Amino acid sequence: MTYRILLLLPFLILLASCVSNPEKQTPQVSAQIPEPETTNIDELLEEFAAPEPEIPATPENPTLWQQLASGFQLQDIDNANIEREIQIFVDRGDSLTRQLKKGEPFLYHILQEVRKRSMPSEIALLPGVESGFRPTAYSRHGAAGLWQFMPATGRYFGLKQDWWYDARRDPVASTEAALGYLQKLYKRFDDDWLLAIAAYNAGGGTVARALRKNLEQDKPTDFWSLDLPAETRQYVPRLLALSHIIRQPERYGMVLPAIENELRFVRVPIGEQLDLKVAAKLAGMKTEDLLLLNAGFNRWATHPDGPHYLLLPADKAEEFSEKLATLPEDQRLRWTRYRIRRGDNLGRIARHFGVSVQALMQTNNLKNHRIRAGAHLMIPLSGSTAAASVNVASSSNRKVRYHVRKGDSLYAIAKQFGVKITDLKKWNQLAGDRLKPGQELTVVRTL
Repeated sequence: MTYRILLLLPFLILLASCVSNPEKQTPQVSAQIPEPETTNIDELLEEFAAPEPEIPATPENPTLWQQLASGFQLQDIDNANIEREIQIFVDRGDSLTRQLKKGEPFLYHILQEVRKRSMPSEIALLPGVESGFRPTAYSRHGAAGLWQFMPATGRYFGLKQDWWYDARRDPVASTEAALGYLQKLYKRFDDDWLLAIAAYNAGGGTVARALRKNLEQDKPTDFWSLDLPAETRQYVPRLLALSHIIRQPERYGMVLPAIENELRFVRVPIGEQLDLKVAAKLAGMKTEDLLLLNAGFNRWATHPDGPHYLLLPADKAEEFSEKLATLPEDQRLRWTRYRIRRGDNLGRIARHFGVSVQALMQTNNLKNHRIRAGAHLMIPLSGSTAAASVNVASSSNRKVRYHVRKGDSLYAIAKQFGVKITDLKKWNQLAGDRLKPGQELTVVRTL
């Protein structure tokens, strides 16, 4: 027995030493459990009893940013212009974080579409450079949507644009068109992504002319050697700078917003025309949240001739479809029936109900402005400022800032946005019809 106690004595001495002085732990123990800053036993118990931290992202469970960065293909490019653009982002502080946060509803979808086409993941960040991830963005040149399509380019790639609907602002339709356009440019410029991205900004013809010029002068024909517009020379390195920051945010002292790496919306068929306020109610959403996802619709309702679908949050789609299936046909749109009086004309009736003449003509399938006393017109109350008590400050309106270009007129701008010249003047306190290039106008688009 005495022999056994002697054998255990060194261990007992060591144990007593650890209890009396917890700081003197063996190297093996301290390597497994970090040395606490305090020896208060209650605090230690509290620390170990605390909930486990969230599981960090792994290759099997990547964050959206990690999945995005894993597909980057243009990171080996080194140029001083990229570093300059990185510094500009860094100097702006958390404004980049706020900008990227605006991409939350759309970025997952865009990234999946880019991956399907085996394109560099950097392409998914182009809407951040183009529009700040705002589907309602308009440029002073007339470009619109996440991908900033010009009207003619949008039509060439199948983006429908009329009084009811502008597919350039549809997140799904515009993404499909933009990626198809970029793939076309990539092939045109011999599989050079920098030239394709430059051409997306400046136009294929501009890049082709710059290439020919360098070839004729026996100069290099890479992007950095071309004589391109100043905006384009900044555009490409800005995209690459953004991707560098996303790949290594800690290196630049930046914080990326938390965005779930999962589907945010689904496309839900609606069958035929539907009032957007009715749709929002069925989906249990605020109207402005519905409009953000469905920015392609210009008016208070979806297009009479389609597209007959809405983009809805994935967790609201099923309930919406069930409610829509039981919605009476006469409640899909809100209307009133008006009996035409002697002396009436479409303009007077439209002003009375707060709708446009074009809306009355389309709603009643009128080929011209002729109407007959005693006949009836169907008036869409969904678009009626009188019936819906809509005013300029209402969330049911969209304010758009438009910069006047050389050659613009009030008539052309009013036609482009489907509003009246008198309203343009009222919103902007214009006494006459003269406009100056660069002048900013407010356009209110009623829903």
